[in-house]
Amino acid sequence: MPSGRMVTYRKIPQWTACLLALLLIGSLGFMWLERWDFFDSLYMTVTTLTTVGYSEVHPLSRLGRLYNIVLILSGMGVMFYILGSLARVVIEGELHAVLGRRKLIKHIKRMKHHYILCGFGRIGEIIARQLKDRGLSLVVIESDPALLGRLETSGYYFINGDATREEVLLEAGIEQAKGLISVVSSDASNVYVVLTARSLSPSLFIVARGEEPGSEKKLLRAGADKVESPYEMGGQKMAQTIMRPTVVSFMELAMKEGVDWTMEEIAVGPASPLQGVPLADSGIRQKLNLILVAIKRNNGEMLFNPSHQTPILAGDTLIALGLRKNLDALEKMVK
Repeated sequence: MPSGRMVTYRKIPQWTACLLALLLIGSLGFMWLERWDFFDSLYMTVTTLTTVGYSEVHPLSRLGRLYNIVLILSGMGVMFYILGSLARVVIEGELHAVLGRRKLIKHIKRMKHHYILCGFGRIGEIIARQLKDRGLSLVVIESDPALLGRLETSGYYFINGDATREEVLLEAGIEQAKGLISVVSSDASNVYVVLTARSLSPSLFIVARGEEPGSEKKLLRAGADKVESPYEMGGQKMAQTIMRPTVVSFMELAMKEGVDWTMEEIAVGPASPLQGVPLADSGIRQKLNLILVAIKRNNGEMLFNPSHQTPILAGDTLIALGLRKNLDALEKMVK
């Protein structure tokens, strides 16, 4: 259902048409009754309806004066109503934008453990949609005026600004954020974003896009935790699709949102009751019917296809495959 503001905006063409019709009708009346040309008739209509009070263009006949009285009494109120409505729309629109912006900033300031996305181009929009579908809190930073309308209509929390500036990142709540993704227009800009973000939040998890050769090392030195190249990833996927089409199809299905089963990574909390419990006794495979693909230790060691004797430790990240409801149950078990 359209909002009240949108309905009001849609009336603007109607009000404008009514105003033009009023001026046209008034002018035609003078042309017919007084035999004036169109310009003089229009001039007389405008000065009459606006109550300017200039002298008559030409002397009016008795019938012309009577018509002028009717035009003043009927047309002046209509014209001022239309002009007042148009002015109200402009003022209310500006006021709504200011109040809406303040409300948005207040909401962003209250956010915690959210993600900041720098750049809403083609790649940024895909990332934003994926995070939104997963139910994760997100703030987008974008400076291109052409993209701001799309951000607003899509319902994203966003800030209009330059992501390389400290004050913009602080406004996005970087000090309370869980992670940052930088996919702005150039590698140089991404380096600046990463440098600024890392200086403001040393523990923040940062992922950046790198396109040019050598950009990965620069971004990692700037403070990025991970650097991804869309071209390299796309090329590798196309090659794997040719060589291992079934494997690629399986991985795409496992990572796709909205299916009953998927692959997920689940962190083991410090107070988890499964600490020190071997996989064979954890019930992950037996009770939840999940496939434990790997365990990532806190020190970064990756254990692929762990044996049934492998213990679960605090700080581990379990990579499991199975039904979504069973993965949710596992997440509750290991907290």
